[in-house]
Amino acid sequence: MINREDMLELAQFQGGDADCAISFYFQPSRPRDKSHREDSIVAKDLVRHALREREKSGRNTYARTDLERILDVATKWHGTQNRAEVIFACGSRNIWLEFDLAPQFQETQLFVNRRFHLKPLVLVLGAQPRLCLAFVDRRQARIFDFHLDEVREREPMVHPLPRRGRGDGFAGYDAGRAERSVNDEVLHHFKDVAELLKLGLERKAFDRLVIGCQDILWRDIEAQLHPYVKNRLLGRFAAEVGSASETQVREQGERMVRESLAQHQHEQLREALDQARGNGHGVTGLRRVLRSLEMGEVQVLLMADNYSAHAVECGSCGHLDAHMVQYCPVCGRSTQELEDVADAIVPAAIRRDVELVYVKDDPEFDRVGSIAALLRFRVNPRKGGVAIAS
Repeated sequence: MINREDMLELAQFQGGDADCAISFYFQPSRPRDKSHREDSIVAKDLVRHALREREKSGRNTYARTDLERILDVATKWHGTQNRAEVIFACGSRNIWLEFDLAPQFQETQLFVNRRFHLKPLVLVLGAQPRLCLAFVDRRQARIFDFHLDEVREREPMVHPLPRRGRGDGFAGYDAGRAERSVNDEVLHHFKDVAELLKLGLERKAFDRLVIGCQDILWRDIEAQLHPYVKNRLLGRFAAEVGSASETQVREQGERMVRESLAQHQHEQLREALDQARGNGHGVTGLRRVLRSLEMGEVQVLLMADNYSAHAVECGSCGHLDAHMVQYCPVCGRSTQELEDVADAIVPAAIRRDVELVYVKDDPEFDRVGSIAALLRFRVNPRKGGVAIAS
């Protein structure tokens, strides 16, 4: 299971002349026959092609060793692999990371560069936030963690209700007191559940929350949730705790995430375009986005899911420039061309805790360059001041 620390480590990697970062994404496909050999053949062909290219250049013994090791891994699959595999390797830095994921990549790909190629992984992880599903009724709660096709149920929380006596007492007094006692115990149970969810959020156990409960209980449960927990709530659905199953967790979790991500993408894109048009806390186009990213202004970075563009990078100070200049305008050192600037933008966004939003099939977004950003603040170079976002 890949975590935030792994992503940060990969994003911080910056290879030098003697280093070579290899990123291998294996996506199994539906087999055409019982031999199941097509996927392993594709993987081996990619690795062998990369090996031939390294031999032609005569560079980097470590890269050849890493590629041969990946080839050995792919050869052993013999068509039996039904999960996606991701491998990041750099022999000169003693890096070899393997991750087993749900098969949700577009295709099998191999990248050899100075950086690890993280865009396919970010696309998948962004579509699958760490989800907590809490099934709650008057006496118990079942908590499920759902991430990257893996469902895990925690220890259930059970709060037995007090037993009622045999009679209602004089004028129903004992019955009323017993009912109040039960209601108090139910409220205490909801508070315990809310506290458990708050602790989970503080410990970064989940990114988003879904609650399943009877409709009649929702108002009382919602009233106990901490505001921070409410901000992570994707929604809720009618459910019975006793009948909650792994299948229901998957179906409801995937549906909630899919609907929420589509709405979030639409809202962020509309706000970024509106802010950019009004010269507010939004910018569009590669040149402006690179400048804002370098200034630390960016809060949300939006890119088309198939975005690619040429740029140059300074090997000394790391400056990225949309203009294909030979020398860095910041430090004056020589630059080198990037075939795909996203290879540099995505790791920079991860390092700076910038939210990445991928946009699919939006004509208006395409017209402004297929890349935009929402800003935390905006530096005003004319006045030398900073405009803070409200």
